[in-house]
Amino acid sequence: MPRLGVWQHAWRLMVAVVVSLPIWLSTLALMRARSGGAGSWVLVGDPLVALGCLTLLLWRRRWPLAVALAVTVASTVSALATGAALLALCSVATRRRPVEIGAVVLAYVTASQFAVEVYRVQGSTEALWWVQVAVPALTAGIAVATGTAVGARRVEVWSLRERAESAEREQSAREAQARALERNRIAREMHDVLAHRISLVAMQAGVLDHRGDLSADENRVLVRGIAEGSHQALEELREVLGVLRADPGRPDPPQPSLDRVPDLVADARASGLDVRLADAVTATPPDAVGRTCYRIVQEALTNAAKHAPGAVVLVTLGGAAGGTLDINVRNGPAPRRTARPPDSGFGLLGLGERITLAGGELDHRPTPEGGYVLTARLPWPDDPAHSHEKSA
Repeated sequence: MPRLGVWQHAWRLMVAVVVSLPIWLSTLALMRARSGGAGSWVLVGDPLVALGCLTLLLWRRRWPLAVALAVTVASTVSALATGAALLALCSVATRRRPVEIGAVVLAYVTASQFAVEVYRVQGSTEALWWVQVAVPALTAGIAVATGTAVGARRVEVWSLRERAESAEREQSAREAQARALERNRIAREMHDVLAHRISLVAMQAGVLDHRGDLSADENRVLVRGIAEGSHQALEELREVLGVLRADPGRPDPPQPSLDRVPDLVADARASGLDVRLADAVTATPPDAVGRTCYRIVQEALTNAAKHAPGAVVLVTLGGAAGGTLDINVRNGPAPRRTARPPDSGFGLLGLGERITLAGGELDHRPTPEGGYVLTARLPWPDDPAHSHEKSA
């Protein structure tokens, strides 16, 4: 059975019958006028051959050339199959292959010459030979032109459909990329905001768990620090979620910059981390540079609290406009080992991405004495708008 149903081809087959019916009736009338009878072939055989041709047309899309040639040859002995032959020729023309079209046109014109001999009517033999060739050639040309136009339209529709599907795939890819970027942004904001605070809380909890010689006042200080750190972590988490849920058209709240580094160090020192800051920067860098510097120091202090609780951490800042902003965070070996939260996987990896986007360089490695050092260099353009000195 053909792939497409019979009913999907019904209207085309009806058109073929409507085109053939006047030809068959004219042939029937002329033969009756000539001999006083139509003959059994015209009344029975001709319609049966036409019915077979119409049935064969159901397979024209699977074997277009073979079906067209078979129907064309059969139309030699069936006037009622003329429409089927033209429909087969039109179907071949939709493929727009000149060799196939030429072969079927030649077969159609040749078959029409033999049909004149099969159906001898008065005046048919006296007609000029070029008329007998021109008429079928003209009808074949009309069928070819129609088929070519239909084929061109199908190609255009297919191209438009392909473009629409391609645009839909591209839109889906862009949406997936946007979702991935948003997930990365959320993960990075979560890490920047929470990792530092939770690391300090974990360090204080570790001290409280491993030090049995602390006084009651020292225990209360540690417990108060854990409570305050947990509260601040929740507040910062709530702030991040509020930013992520806010209207995209609203501006983001101001981000911490270089002037907040002393507060960051003081906060870490209050949580029990021995941090010392050496700030030799006397001017204010651009906001993007200062913000990246703040995140570098924050990540370095977070790692120090995780991996070296109780160690001395030295933060050194230096540089000037027109050169680079240099950040160096060095910690010694940890005097004690306490339980630490699991690594998030976004720390140094995300930090390296930040610095790369800023055009800087990052280096981090263990030191021979068992500590760790993180060094970063950020380009500091000579921008007059940011050349003023930092406020006290």
